[in-house]
Amino acid sequence: MGNTFGHLFRITTWGESHGGGVGVVIDGCPPRVPLTEADIQPDLDRRRPGQSSITTPRKETDTVKILSGTFEGLTTGTPISMWVKNEDFRSEAYNEMSEKFRPSHADYTYHAKYGHRAWPGGGRTSARETIGRVAAGALAKKILKARWGVEVLACVTQVQHLKATVDADAFTSEQVEANILRCPDAAAAPAMIELIEQRRSEGDSVGGIVLGVARNVPVGWGDPVFDRLEADLAKAMLSLPATKGFEVGSGFEGVLLTGLQHNDPFRNVDGEVVTTSNRSGGIQGGISNGAPIHFRVAFKPVATVMHEQDTVDVQYRDTTLRGRGRHDPCVLPRAVPMVEAMTALVLLDHALRHEAQCR
Repeated sequence: MGNTFGHLFRITTWGESHGGGVGVVIDGCPPRVPLTEADIQPDLDRRRPGQSSITTPRKETDTVKILSGTFEGLTTGTPISMWVKNEDFRSEAYNEMSEKFRPSHADYTYHAKYGHRAWPGGGRTSARETIGRVAAGALAKKILKARWGVEVLACVTQVQHLKATVDADAFTSEQVEANILRCPDAAAAPAMIELIEQRRSEGDSVGGIVLGVARNVPVGWGDPVFDRLEADLAKAMLSLPATKGFEVGSGFEGVLLTGLQHNDPFRNVDGEVVTTSNRSGGIQGGISNGAPIHFRVAFKPVATVMHEQDTVDVQYRDTTLRGRGRHDPCVLPRAVPMVEAMTALVLLDHALRHEAQCR
């Protein structure tokens, strides 16, 4: 079953949108890592609903509880379990969805595969599943920073046709958190926010792009062929709800260049090998080369819109359905901590694998 991610640092998320709660079990965390709920809660606060005018109004505190795996404030090396209670769910808004499939949601595919589904709030397909990822990712970010000095950041760079100007090597977490969109371009963010609010007022939604960055990643993380670092990052990002595209380094724009233009030349600077450009996005041959890792993730418009749309019911009869419930008009602001979390999970897993194999 596809609920577990990672090899040495491995997580299993669990729970449904309108069930008793959601959470994660982390296996493979090194011992003696300082850990309390206070280390996890800030990233969950960045992910939670109801945080601004451009997110779903569902009111959840998303207060995390660590149930196992720590003693006297330190990890013990045993499985860590974390739980967040669901509090503000209104299943009655989804009654019609019990018999009808929402366009572009997972309702039909889950029904076709399993013959049974938890339809309130989308069940397991809801973005509330990502609470477990973000909680585990907060721990992974803490370990990466403490042991290797690795900094993981993400930000919004595009909303529909509106693009921001962002220096991937220079933007800061303070700039990201300076506005409700989590776009570090202070000049571009207001128009982007206005566009999201406009789409919401029209009962519609909008998508965009999140930039992911990892700085100070040592040379050598990643494996050849099937476990390339960028391949694992791609799987991690495309496992997030609403994702439709992933590119690393120059990405699709790289096809416009020649090989000579695209290559990243090597130089020796004070005894260290560096590249004078970074079109590879910090990864070559599936292995980190010491340059900052850059990638972008495309998120589609939210599927639930407040308009009548064609669909079919569970008997496969043609019908129509109007969106109901409380939903984000754009996933991007809350997707930023999700992208950071999945980046950290991939990097920490590869860090531990590298040490096990090459040290």
